[in-house]
Amino acid sequence: QVQVVESGGGLVQPGGSLRLSCAASGHTFSNLRMGWFRQAPGKEREFVATISRGGIVTYYTESVKGRFTISRDNAKNTVYLQMNSLKPEDTAVYYCAGTIITRGLTGTNDYDYWGQGTQVTVSS
Repeated sequence: QVQVVESGGGLVQPGGSLRLSCAASGHTFSNLRMGWFRQAPGKEREFVATISRGGIVTYYTESVKGRFTISRDNAKNTVYLQMNSLKPEDTAVYYCAGTIITRGLTGTNDYDYWGQGTQVTVSS
């Protein structure tokens, strides 16, 4: 069974940066497509970014393009989300997700393995 564990959340001021990390185990990491989602209070979980198995192809939701960068280190079984120029509307619980079989890219149903989430709060 694939296990996914996020870390790196916290409180940051508007305009600041955070880097989230996600470690996966239980399967060959380079066979997993990985993604990041987030869920704000009272809202549905939404797609943020995804990265291909080899780390070459990435895709972002429009609201984070140019500010967030997803990357992975297959030697360390870890995927990252570098978040810059953070805004209060980025406040949410951020979830890392993985899948062995690629279906779609942005739906919660497209990923089979989920972490517990890490809180990101952007506030002055």
